[in-house]
Amino acid sequence: MRRNTSISLLAVGHACVDIYQGAVAALVPFFVAERDYSYAVASGIVLAASLLSSVAQPVFGALTDRWAMPCLLPVSTLLGGAGIALSGLSGSYGLTLVFVAISGIGVAAYHPESARVARLASQGSHSAMSWFSLGGNIGFALAPIMVSLVVGHGSLRRTPVLVLPALVGVALCVPVLQMLGRRQAGTSPMSTGVGADDVASFVKLSLAVVFRSIVFTGLSTFISLYAQQRMHGNTTAGTIALFLLFLGGAVGSVLGGSLANRFDRVCVSRWSYLVSIVAVAGVIYTPGPAMFLFVALTSAGLYVPFSLQVTLGQDYLPSRIGTASGVTLGLTVSIGGLVSPLLGRLADSTSLQMALTPLIAMPALSWLLFRALPEPVVLKPQPVAPARQDA
Repeated sequence: MRRNTSISLLAVGHACVDIYQGAVAALVPFFVAERDYSYAVASGIVLAASLLSSVAQPVFGALTDRWAMPCLLPVSTLLGGAGIALSGLSGSYGLTLVFVAISGIGVAAYHPESARVARLASQGSHSAMSWFSLGGNIGFALAPIMVSLVVGHGSLRRTPVLVLPALVGVALCVPVLQMLGRRQAGTSPMSTGVGADDVASFVKLSLAVVFRSIVFTGLSTFISLYAQQRMHGNTTAGTIALFLLFLGGAVGSVLGGSLANRFDRVCVSRWSYLVSIVAVAGVIYTPGPAMFLFVALTSAGLYVPFSLQVTLGQDYLPSRIGTASGVTLGLTVSIGGLVSPLLGRLADSTSLQMALTPLIAMPALSWLLFRALPEPVVLKPQPVAPARQDA
């Protein structure tokens, strides 16, 4: 199976899963409208998805370091879709949290193993990994549109329709895994080529991803409501803002992979975080429709380093690729959801604009951390020499 075909199908499967990460934020305005939730209560739904995901992703990463678990891809995809599909059926806040948490566990189980499989399929190509990340960004971008089409023209009772992307994702990943397994079985054995772990750099990288996660999750949770406020209650403005926030990530991911082929990953990430500082300030304080331009710029700036951070983490911890993937693609990304309730409480007591203002500092902190990071030296696997047979 050709590398490009493998990555393309894995990217579509990634999109099907990340629809459910984006769907949580996209459902928040509907929970507020139909159930009269406050900002803090509504953001607790995002917390439920993020909390278990934060704990579970490193666990699944550690497991995939010990055993290849390709069956996690279809199972976790289905679990992610089932949780969101059930989230709107009960008026109980507790059950809603449970269903969203189930979806979060599914997403958590998916990412470490999918990153490992994508790294194998990409054969070390930064561009190929950026296309894999692009799939997830497209899933995020499609989430508010899908939720709006399904729930916006009915009620939360229609959320079971949202299981459909999960079914598509399962159908796609099964044949891909079978074909990759056959390809690996037909190749000659390779030496590990594993270098020494750089734990200090990995910790700094992880902190940078945490700060990126806080600003992105904070905006994705509240940007729809904020845009509605700024545009005099226009609900379409909220959907457009969330769509742009997610779609800009698609542009950023592809651009990041392309730039990393010309410049080193650390340098590209530094510059993208500098751009993001200005862009986030523009989202919060620029009046009128110009806000939407800064939303798109913010998304692109925050997503240029996204796939680069995953491969950087894997190269800083070459002996624990699953753990590195679980942290950079999962744990640190999910931690942003833990801050959302704090932003919600601040918004309830002051204003949404005041609550979002601290987010401007987050990409600045990521930039400072990247200034202390080296570009890792990657050891390429070498074919294992055949055993010598003495006469």
